Amino acid sequence: MNLDKIMKKHLTRYFDPSKTIPEDTLQQLLRFLRSTPSSVNVQPNHFYVLATPEGKERLAANLGERFQDNAEKILNASHTIILTTRADVPDSHLDAVFTKERADGRFPDPSKQELWESMTRDFLDLRNYGYKDLNHWMEKQTYMAVGLTMMAAAELGVEATPLEGFDPASVDKAFKIRETGHSTTVLLALGYPDPRKVYTNPISRFDADQLFTFI
Repeated sequence: MNLDKIMKKHLTRYFDPSKTIPEDTLQQLLRFLRSTPSSVNVQPNHFYVLATPEGKERLAANLGERFQDNAEKILNASHTIILTTRADVPDSHLDAVFTKERADGRFPDPSKQELWESMTRDFLDLRNYGYKDLNHWMEKQTYMAVGLTMMAAAELGVEATPLEGFDPASVDKAFKIRETGHSTTVLLALGYPDPRKVYTNPISRFDADQLFTFI
């Protein structure tokens, strides 16, 4: 990965609608997204991959009135992913996580799996009843998945732009997301930049001595 190149580039605001991500590249990126870590392996996300004009048009039409400036990005991108997060963690979801872990042999020693499950339940109870931040805690994991996927996209030569400019209630309704126990957290537009509209001006950030404290 060329970090110097990544550090000097702007996020893409204008995608080239004539270019589509090759299917093998897309599948590689989705495999990576599937592998991104989550705390206690709670896997709180579901991802809607919009690859068709109809899917992208439905999202663009339901961003909310004040966010229509993001419609062009979505319509011109090769693909857009709606990243959703669970509103809570019902027993049915947690049981599904544990069943998959057992099937995959995550802990070959059954006693370690049992200990892990007990510790996981205790930790989720702490988030739910102690800190009272269960959904917010899961949303932070969604953003971790977005950041890692953006880096993976760069490695594959794909531009990835996160979008927070949308009305979650409108997007949820358009795709019937809340019926699944999730809600939209963030969008990720993927594709290739319009070469006529690439930003080449310098990146502006605070100097290192303003950002880092060494102890």
